[in-house]
Amino acid sequence: MTKLPEPQAIAEREVCGLVNGLAQQIADHVRGRAVALGLTAAQATALREMTGPMTMRELAERMSCEPSNTTFVIDKLEKQGLVERRAHPTDRRAKQLVLTAEGGSLREQLLELLAQDSPLGGLTPQQQRVLHDLLEQAIIRP
Repeated sequence: MTKLPEPQAIAEREVCGLVNGLAQQIADHVRGRAVALGLTAAQATALREMTGPMTMRELAERMSCEPSNTTFVIDKLEKQGLVERRAHPTDRRAKQLVLTAEGGSLREQLLELLAQDSPLGGLTPQQQRVLHDLLEQAIIRP
């Protein structure tokens, strides 16, 4: 394993600390807004990520978690009448997750709440795009 030069190691440690700090702020923000709507943070994240019909696997990927965890979250949202499982139009083995009218309405409320005092709200849209691009470059994909 190659040892990083000290200044590079320090810079990397500082970047990691900033990314972790931002992730924690975002998680706290989502959690606080979720509670205001009677949701858990995981339920709020699922609703935020449901931009249209998708499979459980697609949602799990967007939520950065295992499909089994997503199943638990969706079960709860389904019991609340916010999400429905429907037959997938092209894959007989898969189900598609779809927001109900109530789920869509709650998602809109959630998005409005998440936009208020967002940890990323101090960045311009251009700065957010730059941050997005940098983080995407930094993520190591298998």
